[in-house]
Amino acid sequence: MMTIVICSFPVEAAATRFRVAQFINSLAENEIDVTIRPYLDSEQFAMIYSGGRSLSRASSVLRSTIRRVRLLAEIRNFDLLFIQREAMIFGPAIFEWLYQRIGRLPMVLDLDDATYVRYVSPRFGRIGSFFKFFGKTDRLIDRADVVICGNRFIAEYVEKRGTKAVMIPTIVDTDVFTPVEKNNDPPLLGWIGTHSTFPFLERLLPVLAELAKKHKFKLRVVGSGRKEIEVEGVEVENLDWSLEREVSDFQTLDIGLYPLDTIGSLDPAWLAGKSGFKAIQYLAVGIPFVMSPIGVCAEIGESGKTHFNAETAEDWYNSLDRLLSDREMRFAMGKTGREFSLANYGLEQHAAVLAETLKSVVVSRQR
Repeated sequence: MMTIVICSFPVEAAATRFRVAQFINSLAENEIDVTIRPYLDSEQFAMIYSGGRSLSRASSVLRSTIRRVRLLAEIRNFDLLFIQREAMIFGPAIFEWLYQRIGRLPMVLDLDDATYVRYVSPRFGRIGSFFKFFGKTDRLIDRADVVICGNRFIAEYVEKRGTKAVMIPTIVDTDVFTPVEKNNDPPLLGWIGTHSTFPFLERLLPVLAELAKKHKFKLRVVGSGRKEIEVEGVEVENLDWSLEREVSDFQTLDIGLYPLDTIGSLDPAWLAGKSGFKAIQYLAVGIPFVMSPIGVCAEIGESGKTHFNAETAEDWYNSLDRLLSDREMRFAMGKTGREFSLANYGLEQHAAVLAETLKSVVVSRQR
């Protein structure tokens, strides 16, 4: 069964890497051959989100759009159209419609985030939001045979629109994301995210400064997009995100941080649609963490056994105080978290669900 995967970004983007690429081998074992066609290639992905070079970025987008047009000539070679979020990073769902109609293909849509919720782009502002055409996610849901959803909140939204939903969380390969022995002195707290989610951590920094009056620890921040981060009394390791370091950045932590909050005008529906992926990564590498129990994050792991939930600044302080004070507790919670990961977020387990879903869509359409 020949499947064409249309996505916005190359494998450097987590959505492409963890929602599609890591399943390719397992799908091949189920006689499903996958071809991935991202809108942006690796070089373009790095350039489009860097500062400056406006003319180069515009030229790059034009080249990507031409590639989308050329794909029309190949589309009938496939049995299934799989759309990961969208075909392009802007504009209406024109190529999704053309591929579906010209190729006469059934379509599976994959949503790992609540992309149907409007928001103002933190990088491109209101003009970026204008070109996003937020209504296209609803149209794609309506035209899809099945929507694969990253969590139950997205699935509930899809089903309300009358389309079948299958839930597959965003997971990691637990043979790659594994626990490692470490002997950090002082303990290492960490957060891995993006420039758009850094404000969640920023609101937590006063709590960390207060903790530093009682405990000695280091803070690792990865992917903040900030040149400098200062926390009184805390040594901060401020790193750019790196694909090569992705696993080790998680493995070498002693305690993970996963704050979420309704900052400014953020829609609660957008927060509820978040995949909780950071928590799943913490669980896989066997480290305890403290997390805001918002949306699906309230349903991941077992609070008090694999991690602590924290809603207020006092909760955050008390939870981190306990973990920093008790090395054995950190070890025990990390071990329980790893066991929870193996039991609930195994790659082959969810690959089987994905394979069955894709096959059933093609068979149903043939009938």
